[in-house]
Amino acid sequence: MSILDVLQNNAVVFYGVVALVNLLVGSFLNVVIHRLPIMMERSWREGIEEFEAERAKASSGVDSEHDVASTSNSDTTNKEAVLPETFNLAVPRSRCPSCNKEITALQNIPVLSYVMLAGKCAHCKAGISARYPMVEFVTTLLALIVAWQLGPTPEAMLGIAMTWFFVAMTMIDIDHQLLPDSLTLPLMWVGLLAALLPVFTDLRSAVIGAAAGYLVLWTVYQLFRIITGKEGMGYGDFKLLAAIGALLGWQALPVVILLSSLVGAVVGVTIIAFTGRDKNIPIPFGPYLAAAGWIAMLWGESLSNWYYGFLS
Repeated sequence: MSILDVLQNNAVVFYGVVALVNLLVGSFLNVVIHRLPIMMERSWREGIEEFEAERAKASSGVDSEHDVASTSNSDTTNKEAVLPETFNLAVPRSRCPSCNKEITALQNIPVLSYVMLAGKCAHCKAGISARYPMVEFVTTLLALIVAWQLGPTPEAMLGIAMTWFFVAMTMIDIDHQLLPDSLTLPLMWVGLLAALLPVFTDLRSAVIGAAAGYLVLWTVYQLFRIITGKEGMGYGDFKLLAAIGALLGWQALPVVILLSSLVGAVVGVTIIAFTGRDKNIPIPFGPYLAAAGWIAMLWGESLSNWYYGFLS
């Protein structure tokens, strides 16, 4: 009996494997959420420094180049001083931000280590943010819901992978109001390639969904900018909806747009009303798109049928 047969015929094993894998992936997503924006900022900064250095050489020689280099170094010294030369999703190993002690494998067991350490560093006893185990727990919970809803199928495998992307992008957008191309674009390509099988939708619907997803929000953005003179959302939002359209097909876009807009409006108004937040401060739209895409993946057809039945 193959592993696939065991997963298909034994629900306990299936859900156990899903839970274990997603606890581990949730731990890795914490690394992605923390490090990817730093990696992007470092890359941008290096690109700017190279451009300024080349411009200085071309325009006025050594003196201007020295001035530019001095300015760049003064801007980046503080951040670069605390980051190692090699900094990516794999290197260096995780460390306590307070005492800089390396976190061992036993201290990095998803959720369980946090509970055993009482939410404190094993060395300096500084508090550890509860967000880390929450990301691990939520990732696992969402994946189990996908597994329960779709069963041991290719749809469940793709749906769980989508969940990983959605969790990472949601947290990064909340922290930095940024949806990295290194997440949105691969997700779109995954959707287009999955449509070749097909999984959630056929290739024609996926291609139309990707194009329509991008163009719908791009059009809204342009109209809002013309009317108000302000930018209502970022290009990352266009790419995320394009990815959702590629994964689920153009048929899912009305539900996704309606859900994300409704929830975003309610949450935004609530935040402004109860926290006194300035209404001119932008609220990231990515988390609402991600949540709507996840819901549409599992219950989009039922929601569409209910909505059109309600209208009729």
